Amino acid sequence: MDLIKLGVNIDHAATLRQARGVDYPNLVEIARLAEKAGAHGITIHLREDRRHIQDADVYALRKTLTTRMNLEMANNPDVVRIALDVCPNEICLVPERRQELTTEGGLDAAGQRDLLRPTIEALTKNGSEVSLFIAPDRKQLEAAADLGAPYVELHTGAYANATGDELKREIEALHDAAAYGQTLGLRVNAGHGLTMTNVAPLLDIPNLDTLNIGHSIIAHALFVGIEQSVREMLAAIQR
Repeated sequence: MDLIKLGVNIDHAATLRQARGVDYPNLVEIARLAEKAGAHGITIHLREDRRHIQDADVYALRKTLTTRMNLEMANNPDVVRIALDVCPNEICLVPERRQELTTEGGLDAAGQRDLLRPTIEALTKNGSEVSLFIAPDRKQLEAAADLGAPYVELHTGAYANATGDELKREIEALHDAAAYGQTLGLRVNAGHGLTMTNVAPLLDIPNLDTLNIGHSIIAHALFVGIEQSVREMLAAIQR
């Protein structure tokens, strides 16, 4: 079985920078260190309210990354315009609400086909691979396949917050979604709320390509540095 890849989300390094409105920490340098430590890609979320990642970050990182850029974004015309200009390797379409602290729940691909289809077609034609950030639900997987997205990213937030019998159900749902996605021709990523403590039960999920992990890596980096934090997460997912 191929090793699971790690995409490092650096949004919350930008959150620290934006708290003071200064030009540090430098996201290009943080991304460089994460790549040096073995990250297979760098994930950033350009939100409509620009609460952490800024437009200039997207352009700067696109020029300097040596691995893959995964740009998370809502189906917002202003952000779509930037994505078309930058042409990231991968674009993950996510739901977004201004009042949320972080992305809550998956995208309703099944209920938004008409809104999503022209955006997915434009981004794909422009050279980016499109992923849909969805709950581990067969209806949403079928919608992603119908819309022509080659990737899905399974939202693991419910799993990360679950305990007891609910935890077992969430793990089973993720296994089922990944296996079903494979039958639909989809490549499967996963992420949200994952840590070195809770990632192990996901490692035998079939057809799992990449885990996109950010907050826990950046938090741990306060103690050990970004390179060591990335190395430790890589070790946790590639045992």
